[in-house]
Amino acid sequence: MKNYTITIDTGTTNTRVYLFNEKYEAVASAKSEIGVRITAIDGNNNRLKAAIKGCLEDVLKQADITYDDVKQVAASGMITSNVGLTEIPHVVAPVSAEDLAKAAKSVLIEDVCPLPILFIPGVKNRDGKLDLTTFESMDMMRGEEVETVAVIESLPNGEPYLLVLPGSHTKFVSVDRDGKITGCLTTITGELLSVITNDTLIADAVGHSFASEETYAKEYVLAGYETARKTGIGRACFSARILNTFAEPDKTKIASYVLGAVLQNDMEAVKNSSALKCDADTTVVIYGKNPLREALMDLFAKENFFRHVTEFIPKDSVPTSAKGALHIVSLTEKNK
Repeated sequence: MKNYTITIDTGTTNTRVYLFNEKYEAVASAKSEIGVRITAIDGNNNRLKAAIKGCLEDVLKQADITYDDVKQVAASGMITSNVGLTEIPHVVAPVSAEDLAKAAKSVLIEDVCPLPILFIPGVKNRDGKLDLTTFESMDMMRGEEVETVAVIESLPNGEPYLLVLPGSHTKFVSVDRDGKITGCLTTITGELLSVITNDTLIADAVGHSFASEETYAKEYVLAGYETARKTGIGRACFSARILNTFAEPDKTKIASYVLGAVLQNDMEAVKNSSALKCDADTTVVIYGKNPLREALMDLFAKENFFRHVTEFIPKDSVPTSAKGALHIVSLTEKNK
């Protein structure tokens, strides 16, 4: 009897595969350090295919089952891009979970999986031609849409939300009162922080290390934030060296200062970008690991842009990308 569901989440640098039983409980998982970046480098997706095939076979082996026991395989993330397994066009916001389910495409790729894979599309803010007066309102995502589906399933209905998903690229996703994704905004904050911490003169001031949950210093985060707001990120980051040389020898505190300086860009984007549809009545929900989650909580509370700011902490170790994909699968089954 076909009782199992498999989810595939492929990003830029890695792939995660989960196997779920009929109760949607995770019973096996596998990970590969190969993502779509390999396809861009190689000019073909052969290594990506092999990695995904290997992960699929791994979870089946762990559970001592075969593909005969699997009813559905679903995939999300950059796997649906032109450097993934098969390209699925973005759907245009506003988009509900039901819309994503209707737009998902089943494709058989025999050298990866003997079963058709349900590819869940990404979301883009708008359609039509862009120019220098309109391009800033455009953004897109592949993968964060299923994370959003999972998170909003756990939140009260009928409220507008702004989901904040920090990472190498921070993603802000606006959701309306009907639970539809209305837009997203992306920044490269994580990458900026990595470059500043490891590959600039400021690396010495922060000890070549990021702020951690244990060393997080709110006072210094707020100081970095305020300095960047007044003088810009370039001056604020160089001021980290001044602070370390003449005032504060503790490099972990300087790392918190730099974190605040870099995050100021995110806060400015949320306030001024035309890519998001949200207002003061929106509830901000911050998802992700500390210290980024804690820093964003502190900064949103300080600015008081929105009426309520809260955090989303998963109840288990199963990624929201897998949970969101499962929800989309359940909707496609209802539509049959």
